[in-house]
Amino acid sequence: MRFSCNQQTLTKALNIVSKAVTIRTTIPILKGILLRVDNNGILTMSASDLDISIEKKIKVDNSEPGEIVVLSKLFGDIIRKLPDGDIYIEENNGKVQIKCSNSEFNIIGLSAEEFPNINPNEKDSEELVFNKEILKDMIKKTSFSASIDENKGAMTGVLVEMEENTLNMVAIDGFRMAIARESMKNKKRQNIIIPAKILNEISRIISETDIDNDDVTMLLNTKKAVFIMENTKIVIRLLEGEFMNYKRIIPADSSCRVVLNKNDFLDSVERASLLAKVGKNNLVRLEIKDNIMEITSKSEEGNVKEEIIISKEGNDLTIGFNSKYLIDVLKVVDDESINMLFNTNVSPCLIKPISGDSFEYLVLPVRISQ
Repeated sequence: MRFSCNQQTLTKALNIVSKAVTIRTTIPILKGILLRVDNNGILTMSASDLDISIEKKIKVDNSEPGEIVVLSKLFGDIIRKLPDGDIYIEENNGKVQIKCSNSEFNIIGLSAEEFPNINPNEKDSEELVFNKEILKDMIKKTSFSASIDENKGAMTGVLVEMEENTLNMVAIDGFRMAIARESMKNKKRQNIIIPAKILNEISRIISETDIDNDDVTMLLNTKKAVFIMENTKIVIRLLEGEFMNYKRIIPADSSCRVVLNKNDFLDSVERASLLAKVGKNNLVRLEIKDNIMEITSKSEEGNVKEEIIISKEGNDLTIGFNSKYLIDVLKVVDDESINMLFNTNVSPCLIKPISGDSFEYLVLPVRISQ
C-alpha cells in the first residue's frame, strides 16, 4: 500500500474517523484505524468501537492498493504534528513509513484481516433523507434530555418516531422530557432508539464535514442505522428495549398559562442561578401573579430577585425548579416568545411554542415550602 496526501486533508479526515475509536477496550484492533487504498486512488479510513463505526473516503495521489491498521492515537499525533504539505505513506511487511518534508517515521501496523466488518447489509434497509440543518436542530433540541445513567437502558437514547406525516425525536431522563417534531413523509410507521451521545457525535460530524448538498441519508434496519453524507458513512448500533410511553405524561390541560419573552426569562433565570448554585440545589422559585413573574433564589451567601413582564391566563402560582433544567431548555429554543403551562406546584410545567407543536418540553418542579 502506498499513497500521498495533503497534511490538512488527512488531518481533517482523521479528526472525523477517530471519533469512533475507544481507549476503553481490551481488543487492540479497535484502538486502530484501518487504511485501505483501492485501485482508483481512493483512501478509505475506518474506525469502530462496535457501537459506532465511521468510514471516510478521500482522493489520494501516487497510490498503490493495499490495507493496514495503524494505532489511532500514535498515527493521529504524528499526522497532526507534521508541517502543512504532502505526506507520503507506504506500508511494507506490516511496517508503515510516514514521510513529510524533513521528517520520517516508521511505525508498526496491525493486520487488516482482524478489523471488524462495519458495513451492514443495506439491501433491505428503509431510507430516510434529512436536511442536515433540520437534523442538527432536532438533535440539539432533544439529546440533552436523555439520561446519562447507563443503567437506564433505552432512556440513554433518543426515540426517533416515524409516523405517517411526521418525524418525532423524544428524550427523557426522569426529570424532564424533550420533544422535537418535523413534517416528513414516511413509508411506514416505526420507532428506533439511538444513543444520545452518538447522535451528538453525528451532529458534530455534520458540522465538520464538507457537504456539497444539504441532505443526509439514513438507512435503517432492525439493529443498525447508517448515516451517509457524501464521502462519510456512520454506522450505529441501535438501543434495544421499550421506550417510555411519553404521550401519556403530556398534560391535556392547564390551570395557569403564561406567555413570556424567552430571552428575558433565560437571562433572569441565569442570574438567579448564580446563587442557586451556591446553595448546591440549583433551586429557583417562580411566583406568577397578574402580569409579573418574580424569580427568586437564596442561599447562605445572599438572595436575588428578578421580575419580568408576562401575559397570564388562569390562576396565580408559586413553583420551584432546578434552574439547570430550565436553562437547558431555554438555550435550545430559538423562538422569541414561548408558552409555559402549569397546573399545580407539584405537577410538571409544559413549555411550547406560541403556535404549532414543533417542540414540547416537560420539566418536573422541585417541592418548595409555601
